[in-house]
Amino acid sequence: MSAPENSDSKKTIKCPQCGRMALFAPENPFRPFCSERCRIIDLGQWASESFRIPVEQDPASKENEISDDDSENYE
Repeated sequence: MSAPENSDSKKTIKCPQCGRMALFAPENPFRPFCSERCRIIDLGQWASESFRIPVEQDPASKENEISDDDSENYE
């Protein structure tokens, strides 16, 4: 059985930001992104809360929250 062609080639993946192929290896300091630009755009989307991880709030924790009306008493 022969070895697969391109066995010496590095793994490439689609950049999660722009979709271009990006090298997924230590030589690419921006992995999994293709460039610093795509990495910064993604970071900005997280920072501006464009991306959010959904969280179900426990109903019991709502009981412990301070309402806006009572917040002045707890400053």
